[in-house]
Amino acid sequence: MRIIRTIPEIRAVVGAARAARQRVGLVPTMGAFHDGHLSLMREARAHTDLVVVSLFVNPTQFGPNEDLASYPRDEARDAELAGQQGVDILFAPDAAEIYPEGFATSIHVTGLTEVLDGAARGAFHFDGVATVVTKLFGIVAPDVAYFGQKDAQQVMVVRRIVRDLNLDVRIEACPIMREPDGLAMSSRNIYLDPAARQQATALNRALDAAAAVHANGERDAARIVDAARTVLADAGIEPEYLELRSNDDLRTLDRVEGDALLAVAARVGAARLIDNHLLKGGTGCDAPC
Repeated sequence: MRIIRTIPEIRAVVGAARAARQRVGLVPTMGAFHDGHLSLMREARAHTDLVVVSLFVNPTQFGPNEDLASYPRDEARDAELAGQQGVDILFAPDAAEIYPEGFATSIHVTGLTEVLDGAARGAFHFDGVATVVTKLFGIVAPDVAYFGQKDAQQVMVVRRIVRDLNLDVRIEACPIMREPDGLAMSSRNIYLDPAARQQATALNRALDAAAAVHANGERDAARIVDAARTVLADAGIEPEYLELRSNDDLRTLDRVEGDALLAVAARVGAARLIDNHLLKGGTGCDAPC
């Protein structure tokens, strides 16, 4: 596996692969790899010829009081893990390579970014995500890009960018990877001490409780959400948000008739965690995203 740090070099490698009629897969990451990241790499390895993993802690999606400085970083470990998954290229630029002096462009997606994490973290967050993802698509020009469904709102935003800007890349959203006790894998789980780690399992249990109510025939959105809220309250967790929204456009719902996204964010100990479940409409079964 090669580690590449400059845009001209990664473009040269991808250009050679395209000249050889190879399909290019991209896994955008901020590092601190866990099995959720590795599952995306394995998926890319199974379906594309050249697998590129970007490792870039994107400063523009962090607010002034967020964890940019303390975000876990261990490039040597990440490189070893990526190599074990058969990754071809680890693209690990520094901030100046992505945002050179005088950089003055930002991508803003309306309609999807004002709610959930956009409301909780601020508009800057998804502007930063949208801008860096668009840049990575322009730099790497992948045929397919792989994202984790844990960041369900982010996946929606990226799909909208691809649609609206007519970008020639297919977006694959892969299932959430969970620990044996149900906690969604996250780089920020490293912040949890043992007590907070146990408390954090309530997030998935709350979503499971809401999904069970829905599967039993409840369609009133408030009652479905209340089932989850009760579990969180019993665990001593006050969510930043716990909302049931349309899985198409994140509009608010009074009743669940089609597919719906039940999303939660909460601070548990020193970590801010997110999770979600997809509640299937029609005759489908509820299942974690």
